[in-house]
Amino acid sequence: MYKIAVIGDRDSVLGFKALGLDVFFVETDEAARATLHRLVQEEYAIIYLTEQLSTPLRAEIAKYKDFAIPAIILIPGKTGSLGLAEAALRSAVERAVGADIS
Repeated sequence: MYKIAVIGDRDSVLGFKALGLDVFFVETDEAARATLHRLVQEEYAIIYLTEQLSTPLRAEIAKYKDFAIPAIILIPGKTGSLGLAEAALRSAVERAVGADIS
């Protein structure tokens, strides 16, 4: 059975634990990269990642962009949205329907 994970700093992702998701607290880019690779190997179907950690992991995230599993979904962190999650969603919708619908 596939699992769902959340990667981010403690303050940003702790609440997801109450929803029953597997939560991984990381504070550095290197720790986030290692955790992401481990979760992919452990067959997590959905991996939520804070926007703040996604910037240095762009290359890793791009590798999985065209795969159904894992779906890597960006979420705002404790400092608020950087607009990256919205841009990623817009791009996914554009690819799916073939046009910008906004």
